[in-house]
Amino acid sequence: MIVFDLHCDNGHRFEGWFGSSADYDRQRERGLLDCPECGSSIVGKAPMAPAVPVKGNSTKAAIADQEPKAEAQLSNAPMPAEVKKALETLAKAQAKALEKSTWVGDKFAEKARSQHYGEIDETPIHGKATREEAEDLASEGIAVAPILFPIAPPDELN
Repeated sequence: MIVFDLHCDNGHRFEGWFGSSADYDRQRERGLLDCPECGSSIVGKAPMAPAVPVKGNSTKAAIADQEPKAEAQLSNAPMPAEVKKALETLAKAQAKALEKSTWVGDKFAEKARSQHYGEIDETPIHGKATREEAEDLASEGIAVAPILFPIAPPDELN
């Protein structure tokens, strides 16, 4: 499963989930994509930037200095029910998307590129990529999306 950031001609941004980049292309060509906000059928891919975690050697103080204070504050209050439900829904959606996806480990960038250029059949894949690899893929127009919730690679499971 691939997630694309999309936009319409009215400037609205939204996500779309597709079985492959070819699936996105087919749906777009057939006029099956519409903006959920305004209904425009003029939809394209928005530029995407991979999510990159903070380096492990960064100190919390240095990170807090870079963030606006309102965002850096944490709360011990219980998680609101609607937030908990939203996170559970996202986790289930990710698990379902990964059911038909193949773990390719450190070969993610290589496999994604081979699929994009038609060297191998397109199938849903997931794996590991460095920031540089993800940025290179995105600059080539290859869709890359982070996995929202951590998963254990199959070779690390009991």
